[in-house]
Amino acid sequence: MASRKEKRADKIKKSKKKKYFAVLKNCPSSPRKMRLVADLVRGVEVNEALDVLKFSPKEASRKLEKLVRSAIANWQTKNEGVRIEDSNLYIKEVYVDSARILKRLRPAPQGRAHRIRKRSNHVTVILDSK
Repeated sequence: MASRKEKRADKIKKSKKKKYFAVLKNCPSSPRKMRLVADLVRGVEVNEALDVLKFSPKEASRKLEKLVRSAIANWQTKNEGVRIEDSNLYIKEVYVDSARILKRLRPAPQGRAHRIRKRSNHVTVILDSK
């Protein structure tokens, strides 16, 4: 008989088979800057989102564009023989979490030091079909 933990793990495993997602970890830009770009594409159809990201001037949009392409590739591996155009893929969820913060010291006047926090983030993109 399977234990409670095994049953829970199987349930999570089955739910992940139906989800199409990609994760970017330890991206060296602040979560606040990444969220500005993530808000542009949340709930948008995939091809339109790629266009928006391609022509956005922000640095974070390059990384998010690559992540969306990765999520599409993950969708294609789970749905072989189905065309993207027919499936009506859209970005269901995009969320940006704070990752580790590298703490550095910067010299300040009169022999003091100020702490610089170099932030990074984790981004998750989840696709779904309408």
